[in-house]
Amino acid sequence: MEPTREIFWNVGHVNIFVYLLSLIAVIILILGIIKRVKLWRSGQPEKRTDQIWSRIKSVLWFGFGHRRTLKELYPGIFHFILFWGFVILFIGTLIIFLQEDIFSPIFNYFFFHGNFYLWFSFILDLFGGLAIIGVLMALYRRYVTRPERLDNILDDAATLILLLLILVTGFFVEGFRIASNFPDFERWSFVGWTMAKVISSVGIAATSSLIWHKVMWWIHFAFATIFIVYIAYSKLLHILASSLTQFFRSLGPKGALKPIPDMENQETFGVSKVEEFTWRQLLDADGCTRCGRCQDNCPAFLSEKPLSPKKIIRDLKSNLLETTGNRPALIGESIKEDELWACTTCYACQEACPVFVEQVPTIVDMRRYLVLMEAKFPQEATQVFRNMETNYNPWAIGFATRADWAKDLGVKTLAEDKNVDILYWVGCSGSFDDRNKKVSKALVKIMQKAGVSFGILGTEESCCGETARRMGNEYLAQILIEKNIETLKKYEVKKILVTCPHGYNSFKNEYPLFGAKFEVIHHTDLILNLIQNGKLKIQKEIKEKLTYHDSCYLGRYNDIYDSPREVLREVTKGEIAEMERRREKGFCCGAGGGRMWMEETLGKRINQMRVQQASETGAATIVTACPYCLTMLSDGIKEINLEEKMKALDLAEIVEQAID
Repeated sequence: MEPTREIFWNVGHVNIFVYLLSLIAVIILILGIIKRVKLWRSGQPEKRTDQIWSRIKSVLWFGFGHRRTLKELYPGIFHFILFWGFVILFIGTLIIFLQEDIFSPIFNYFFFHGNFYLWFSFILDLFGGLAIIGVLMALYRRYVTRPERLDNILDDAATLILLLLILVTGFFVEGFRIASNFPDFERWSFVGWTMAKVISSVGIAATSSLIWHKVMWWIHFAFATIFIVYIAYSKLLHILASSLTQFFRSLGPKGALKPIPDMENQETFGVSKVEEFTWRQLLDADGCTRCGRCQDNCPAFLSEKPLSPKKIIRDLKSNLLETTGNRPALIGESIKEDELWACTTCYACQEACPVFVEQVPTIVDMRRYLVLMEAKFPQEATQVFRNMETNYNPWAIGFATRADWAKDLGVKTLAEDKNVDILYWVGCSGSFDDRNKKVSKALVKIMQKAGVSFGILGTEESCCGETARRMGNEYLAQILIEKNIETLKKYEVKKILVTCPHGYNSFKNEYPLFGAKFEVIHHTDLILNLIQNGKLKIQKEIKEKLTYHDSCYLGRYNDIYDSPREVLREVTKGEIAEMERRREKGFCCGAGGGRMWMEETLGKRINQMRVQQASETGAATIVTACPYCLTMLSDGIKEINLEEKMKALDLAEIVEQAID
């Protein structure tokens, strides 16, 4: 007997009826999707249609390839095999449709036989079996191990059970079909063959198998039809929405917040209603799968603050879907102000999200409304904003003293000599904070020893505006940015060196949005380059055990992970002690998003948690490359009484010791 089978075998001539019901289900699905698309399009316009090929690759790599999803092995594996199981089963159904309704009646060509049929049967059984394993793994994780980050609702159980019923009834259909006459070639359908053997062993006769086959066929078809309809009205919508969030993800610099255009003529600022978000931000509401990876990596959540990035998106979705006419206020009712101000903008949530939900810009947009429209922000921010307005720095220190740290170091300002290769942008911390002035001096000595041609702006330097932007004060930030751009253009600056990752991110990724583009270098890259080119000689090996803390704005925002580690390997002549949370999973110091200037009164202190993580490595020194991190880690060491065992240093200070 040639390997093949009749497509509607034992069911009768029902293809028209089947296709009619399927068409009705698809129409209901499309209507549901159209309704959802209208909700997304109620948001503000935003251009996300550039670089089409890169966007297609995003879907292929992150959607079909599960690149980010597989970073967590157990949930990654079950989602991967479940996803691909249904993809292959859908392709198999499509092939059957093409054979039955296109090739056979139109072209009088039948390909559903022989080796093709055998391999077709084997592959569908393989992926169908894997899909069942995937569903069972998902059920076990969600309802047995029950990780804290998963908030189970009825939709979760209904979805998984529906998927399982579709798969199991499909194999029952195959099992009863094979049990009716056991053709030997059906061994290739190894799951169905096993099912047929079980059916036969319990005493179900071949004639009874025919009846049960017909019954199970219709049950299977009913579940499949329900599945089609259910997609648009359940979490299954993420099949579409998550693919769209991957396709329409930001392809610009990760660290760039979009400016408010034409601020002088805007009537409102920020977002206080869901329709004031862009359509892409509203798409996030359905793209989010509630997997909780963002929550598991959020320092605010892990330190018992009221913020959960997952909850922010869920609450946004609930507000968006409110149709009773009693939609609650977005800020204050759906989302509490404490949630918004707890965010450190560390980007851990976005780095972890497998579908590229963009939580940080969403939070900053709501902060902008609170600051610029309601003048509602933490009390400490009042003085910070005032200091930036009057002295161009967050401290209450006169701008005229900005270059005092450099006295007796022989450092010239660009006003004295602008013919230098690099402008060293010292930054507010490096200019005014006593602890970070030591870092500025160390870097100057390193550059002088290596023969680097550089200068500073001195009193003409102002705050880069980053802190004001993340705190929501876009108006003040743009004043500072425009002032700095004017100064930089006056001296025709082409290359800027910074020690602060927040300034690095601003000059590299955000100043171009305001019409100014420079070559921007972080001091970790400069130092490594000087060592590798032989301009800086390591004279003394550092013997103590070191661990490196990744700054969020240097690491996750700008992917600088290796340079500081390579420098430390040069000065220690060996490996460094790595913390468990490192590189893209690094734990925030707690200072970003303006939190540097706000009291931490809720939950645990983030900087203390990070110091504790560092102490577990047994290192005597925490090395960082960010002034905010240096301050927070130094304070954390004091606060948990580890001063006799541990200290915090900047990379430049370590290198200064090694070349002295």
